[in-house]
Amino acid sequence: MSLRPAYLAGLLLLLGLGLLALGVCVGSTGFENLLQTLLHPSEGPEQTAMARQIVGEIRLPRTLGAWAAGALLGLAGAVAQGLFRNPLADPYLLGSASGASLGVALVLAALGGNAGMLGGSMMNGGAAVSVFSSSVLVRLGLTGAAFAGAVLAVLLTLALSRGVQHTLRLLLAGVVVGVVLGALTQLVLLLSPDSLQAMQAFMLGSTSFVGWTSFTLMLSVWWLCVLAAWLLGRVLDGLSLGEATAQSLGLPVAPLRLALVAVLALATGTAVAQTGLIAFVGLAAPHLVRSVVKTTHGWLMWLASLMGGTLLMGADILARGLMAPQELPVGVLTAVLGGGYLLWLMHRSSSRGGSL
Repeated sequence: MSLRPAYLAGLLLLLGLGLLALGVCVGSTGFENLLQTLLHPSEGPEQTAMARQIVGEIRLPRTLGAWAAGALLGLAGAVAQGLFRNPLADPYLLGSASGASLGVALVLAALGGNAGMLGGSMMNGGAAVSVFSSSVLVRLGLTGAAFAGAVLAVLLTLALSRGVQHTLRLLLAGVVVGVVLGALTQLVLLLSPDSLQAMQAFMLGSTSFVGWTSFTLMLSVWWLCVLAAWLLGRVLDGLSLGEATAQSLGLPVAPLRLALVAVLALATGTAVAQTGLIAFVGLAAPHLVRSVVKTTHGWLMWLASLMGGTLLMGADILARGLMAPQELPVGVLTAVLGGGYLLWLMHRSSSRGGSL
């Protein structure tokens, strides 16, 4: 199956709008009760105001925030796979996930007993709203620690690899940094067992705390990163033919590769800081795009972003609706769905004698 890139972009935008409309209707309150209150405001002004607040201040920014986080991860996945010329590369390959986890673990350990309360609220969508309003500083501290940890981990990877001149060395340095920082995270949690519940919520991923501020931040960073990646798409096209070919085309490979790493780190760090670790979206989104359309990396940046946003928005709606009023961690759902898709893709490729 092959579609023109513009048609696929339009299809993903329409699907995203449909999921947005569905997302504002799904939650613990129930679609029927919410719709009845909005359509019949005479039943009580307090109930109507509450219903409008649920839609305007909780469900709408959360649904849009899920799209923005997915768009960042989809973009980061496309950059990583093009940069390393590896279809199995994901946004967390340079150690950003382990760095963000260590940053959050250190803050949770400093919080002590409050960590358990925060972690419990993240697993419960209804309680999360009240805790968010009463612990804004805690949330900002966790967000800042996750972002700082992700960026510092990437910088450490660059230092160990002695720059970006050698892709294989950069890849190995990212693996080493991820393992070491992951071990340090486990050590921190071992010394602070009260933080385990909150840390589990971060590791599983959640959009419960995403509000208008978080959505605006992620959307702004996404625009900056996707424009930069689009402008650098020619570099990825050249690198896909080999580094020698890219240099023969007159491309300054080293500085442009560093710019791509910066885009990868910024997009991944921003998404992780707001939603925690959400698996497989960044890995699966570029694969889904390439399975339906053949295009250059410039178009791939936009399409992978739209695909990632659509995937995470749909997964978030499922996470809220499958077991309402309880909700599943969205990271668990994306891992199951994304992992199943990649297993099917590998099976299909092996049966055809091809590769991913």
